[in-house]
Amino acid sequence: MTNLSGRTVLITGASSGIGANLARAAAKAGAKVAAAARRADKLAALVDEIAVAGGVAQAFSMDVEDEASIIAGYDAIEAAFGAPDSVIANAGINIEGSALDIATEDFDKVLGVNTRGVFLTAREGARRMIRAGGVDSQRGRILLVASIGAHKVLPGLTAYATSKAATAHMGKSLAREWARKGINVNVLCPGYIQTELNDEWFESDGGRKLVASFPRKRLMETGDLDAMALYLCSDEARAVTGSVFTVDDGQSL
Repeated sequence: MTNLSGRTVLITGASSGIGANLARAAAKAGAKVAAAARRADKLAALVDEIAVAGGVAQAFSMDVEDEASIIAGYDAIEAAFGAPDSVIANAGINIEGSALDIATEDFDKVLGVNTRGVFLTAREGARRMIRAGGVDSQRGRILLVASIGAHKVLPGLTAYATSKAATAHMGKSLAREWARKGINVNVLCPGYIQTELNDEWFESDGGRKLVASFPRKRLMETGDLDAMALYLCSDEARAVTGSVFTVDDGQSL
């Protein structure tokens, strides 16, 4: 496993699903984990779980729709651990609806969290890394979590796919802009993963039909993302920036 000892890793959307699993994996790899989200009770349970397993983690309140909340969250993290040198901008939502029917406010909400929220999280992280001497250390790592929806049409999910496509290109743009700031920016595009948020859907006829259409006729597990995500947050990824990595078990083929 990639060694993240000596690193502080901020993970947004850490209260469940992919974010919670990446928090466990980063702690196991030796990082100090700043687990951020809105649901304090879920975060508390996650931090306790990591502590029992011998890891180091702390919960931080952060709403990525609110820039003031993001800044306050970073302030609290710096006070506890110092400036994060690895940031995983994972927080995201989905509101289903066809392009003809989705409410404008719902479209705006999806882009507000999935694109604007990711941008604000990454930008504040970059500012902290630079202020902490990142240009000299060259250890800054930012990972944006997008989706196979960034490059594959997902019927009925136009808002979601649009937000993820924007996030993927954003990662390239930020990587170019911050190339001489000691910060690497990359993007991870996961395939369909079964979590507590979509269990019911994948047990439905529509969900089973979707899974049957995949080349391997199966869903991914959250742990399938660990190796790539941790690598991109590590010193070993020194020469990797501006890349978009798809980890989807072949679902987009």
